Amino acid sequence: MTFLTTLIDFVLHIDQHMIAIVNTFGGWTYGILFLIVLVETGAVILPFLPGDSLLFAAAALAANPEYHLSILVFIVIFLAAAIGGDSLNFFIGRHLGVALTKNRFFSRVFSQQKLNEAHGFFDKHGAMAIFLARFMPIIRTLAPFVAATSNYEYKSFIKYNVAAAICWVGLCSAGGFFFGNIGFVKDHFSLVVIGIIIVSMIPAFVGFLKGRRSPAGEE
Repeated sequence: MTFLTTLIDFVLHIDQHMIAIVNTFGGWTYGILFLIVLVETGAVILPFLPGDSLLFAAAALAANPEYHLSILVFIVIFLAAAIGGDSLNFFIGRHLGVALTKNRFFSRVFSQQKLNEAHGFFDKHGAMAIFLARFMPIIRTLAPFVAATSNYEYKSFIKYNVAAAICWVGLCSAGGFFFGNIGFVKDHFSLVVIGIIIVSMIPAFVGFLKGRRSPAGEE
């Protein structure tokens, strides 16, 4: 199995993999999931790790007394991982962003021209961009880095980052806790995961279409 195939299998069948993790590692499950969410948000080069679906699946298991997991502990560690990961990502961008624009590989994504464009974008839409990015896979990993390289102030970033993390963790955890053990959801968990991914990507898709339709010269 290639890494991509393994990753896709893990995401689509995350409920089964979560059960295997709990049965194998017991209480260490909290630490493992904390690291996954931390890396997904904090490591700029690993934006493809599961986020929304992982929170949903973890909360669903916490609602099932068979697994002896605490939803309150999950909420605390997910909040810490989301806020800490974005802050780590921000500081990587602040200290390494310029250097990456000169790297042959990273400059394709983080060119100086694109960073200059991002600077204007965050000056105009910084708060909303940071908040909404938390709910969109891949984009939530890139947003803190781009914000930092755009000279966005950390004190403003962390304020909206915390608010977004609270909403994100609360929404995903509540969804999994209250609906994750419904018969239809359990029997069609892969479809539910795909649905979560599609819904979370709608804002990015809408933004892309608006950008394509904008008149020449408009931001």
